[in-house]
Amino acid sequence: MPANTAALFDVFGTLLDVYSVTRRAEELFVGHGERLARLWREKQIEYSRLRTLSSRYASFSEVTRDALEYSLQAMKIEAAPEDIVRLLDEYKRLAPFSDVAPALARLHDAGVRLGVLSNGDSEMLETALVTSGLHRYIDLVLSADQVRAFKTSPTVYALGPRALKLQAHQIAFVSSNCWDACGAAWYGYSSFWVNRTDAPLERLGVKLNGTGASLADAADFVMREFVKQEGQQGREFSA
Repeated sequence: MPANTAALFDVFGTLLDVYSVTRRAEELFVGHGERLARLWREKQIEYSRLRTLSSRYASFSEVTRDALEYSLQAMKIEAAPEDIVRLLDEYKRLAPFSDVAPALARLHDAGVRLGVLSNGDSEMLETALVTSGLHRYIDLVLSADQVRAFKTSPTVYALGPRALKLQAHQIAFVSSNCWDACGAAWYGYSSFWVNRTDAPLERLGVKLNGTGASLADAADFVMREFVKQEGQQGREFSA
């Protein structure tokens, strides 16, 4: 395996579908599942940003619970404690997007070191990756909990180069969250945005290294930009 060929992936929303909680939410609260899932995700991201901006860190598991409890209250849904636990447990078994396993398998078979860099705390990530079956492709799990901050803090993105012993521009970073892809690009990664919803690029004055509609497109990008043609060894870096 070439030691200098690496790609890091966001997890929630990129490899795993955070809205796969909708089914369980709808079972528990008929007629409210989709809206609850979306508000929950919005508040989860908002709380992670606010806590980082104000240096008031709490684990992503705590943030996720707080966001859920707020969302239930905002929607005037009375939830039993056991129902809250059931919904939180869904984060341990989020469904992977259908294009994820084939893309990761392709890169893994090509000798690319694959890792995840996520806001999720380590136990949360390990459980979700094992349950989804994606752990077999992943060599490295990096959690924002290690630096007690959340994306897009540079301290989170610094985990990748430190662990891989590479410069940021020598690492592909893949996310379906445009703000995350932008944060990675700011830090210096070769950043690829998986634009699943055909959304416009965030107006943040940042140029991404690549965009596509699927993880297959992301794998194409990594193979094209980081892996040499068959018969050659190592990796081509672009300055």
